[in-house]
Amino acid sequence: MMQHRVAVEQRHRAVEFTAAAKQGIVTLMAMDFTKAKEDVQQIIDHTTGDFRAEFKQRANDFTAALEQSKVITSVEVNIAALQSMTADSAVVLVAATSRVTNSDGAQKEPRVWRLRVTVASDAGQLKMSKVEFVL
Repeated sequence: MMQHRVAVEQRHRAVEFTAAAKQGIVTLMAMDFTKAKEDVQQIIDHTTGDFRAEFKQRANDFTAALEQSKVITSVEVNIAALQSMTADSAVVLVAATSRVTNSDGAQKEPRVWRLRVTVASDAGQLKMSKVEFVL
């Protein structure tokens, strides 16, 4: 009986970590130049550790670049799978597709991304702590 409960708890945590990684990638990659400051703040709010510190340090430059580019990027997570998990962190593999539209309405070809996302618990919330692009 105890083994079953532990297995159920692990599956539940795996689902939570995977959902956090998927949402984190959408937050990170879905950008809109008309609300650049809000989008950048969302990234800061959904990250932790060194990733958050480094991003926060460059937030003003990132916001300015987004506003100047006048693009809107939409993102769809195609699939996500748990690679590994500990008590307070997990590594999740994510495949996502981004579509960029400029201010004139012209769309660029969709881009497919493969990412390795580390998610960690931060004050009871699951947040991205590392993102790696996988070739």
